[in-house]
Amino acid sequence: MSIHTMPRGTARLRMAALVAAPVLAFSVACGGGDGVKEEGVASAPEKSGGQSEEQSPDETETPKAKGNGAFYDAQMKYVQCMRTKAGLKDFPDPKLSGYLDWPKIDAITDPNGHGEEQKGGKNGVCSKELTDAMNREPKRDAQKDYESMLAHAKCMRDNGLSKYANPTMSGGNVIPGGETNPMDPTMNQDSPAYKRAKQACKDKLLEGLDGMQG
Repeated sequence: MSIHTMPRGTARLRMAALVAAPVLAFSVACGGGDGVKEEGVASAPEKSGGQSEEQSPDETETPKAKGNGAFYDAQMKYVQCMRTKAGLKDFPDPKLSGYLDWPKIDAITDPNGHGEEQKGGKNGVCSKELTDAMNREPKRDAQKDYESMLAHAKCMRDNGLSKYANPTMSGGNVIPGGETNPMDPTMNQDSPAYKRAKQACKDKLLEGLDGMQG
């Protein structure tokens, strides 16, 4: 029986805002604590038209994706869509694990906009590519995700954010912590105190969870 890690709050809506369901559950299953399969290692997408084994000296090798190559490939298609159809030419490459690089996406997000940079572009122009990528996310261990988020939440409180809530497990779902009521936030994520705590605690989160909590 599969279990899920579910997004909560405005920050967690980054990856869920454009799917058809109101809240998207990220499929996970017990096993693979770091969220990446050991088998199925594949190269990042080749340039269109293929590439010969002999490269000219000025050509650089395409980096190899770790873990689920299909996930990386799908994320690259989403990234390319965001750069072209969504008009965000500086949208960053995914990490080699396939997960999006949220700090870099945060850096290009217009603070006066509506979060299109984090939700698949204006009017959901890249929603199909976003959904396809999410459907290829490697299986995760929900218990390990919960323990990681719990350690992160404790660290955030230890670093001055007393109102930072713990994650919860409910019906086989992991619901990230952070704001108790995201519609009425009590913490300013742009404040120096929040940014210091986030930096101090970033290593508490497993790969792929930085867009879900904190």
